[in-house]
Amino acid sequence: MGRFRRFPPPRRLVVVRVATLGLVLGFAAWQFFFAGGNRPPTHAPQPGETAFVERAVDGDTLLLADRTRIRLLGVDTPETKRPDWPVEPFGPEAHEFTRSHVEHRQVRLEFDKERRDKYDRVLAYVYVGDWFLNEELIRAGMGRAVTNHPYSESMKRRFRAAQSEAKRERRGIWRTDAPRGERQGAAGAPGR
Repeated sequence: MGRFRRFPPPRRLVVVRVATLGLVLGFAAWQFFFAGGNRPPTHAPQPGETAFVERAVDGDTLLLADRTRIRLLGVDTPETKRPDWPVEPFGPEAHEFTRSHVEHRQVRLEFDKERRDKYDRVLAYVYVGDWFLNEELIRAGMGRAVTNHPYSESMKRRFRAAQSEAKRERRGIWRTDAPRGERQGAAGAPGR
């Protein structure tokens, strides 16, 4: 009789297969539940669509329930969360303004020429009923109008008018006792 190769007993083979399957499923579950914040949204928001705001990230950025990041179009608020950058004057107030109006609420999203910014955030106009968050942030002096990006000229006119009103009434960043850079309109880092 010659030598025969010994095969593992069936019980050992089953244990190895079950352990391998458990590792694969465990890794898949970890990716789904813990690494899911990096997944792209399941769908692109559509114009006029309502969405639930999970939280206000800062004055001009929202996180929707489906993990989509929304960047308010045409408005720039002072920084609060930028890495290696100090919290800017009126940044916390702008964040609170946005948080108090839209966090944990349904909002309506409208879009313009460009749908995403260089950070892959969705660019949008955000409404609660007929109340227009982008414009009201500017009117309250919680941010400045950004008119050097490609979007509707009629919206740019609205935002300039809201900013003129905030300046005239010396609201928020336009107060006379605000830090010098804020009074001049440097509410955020250039090129954001």
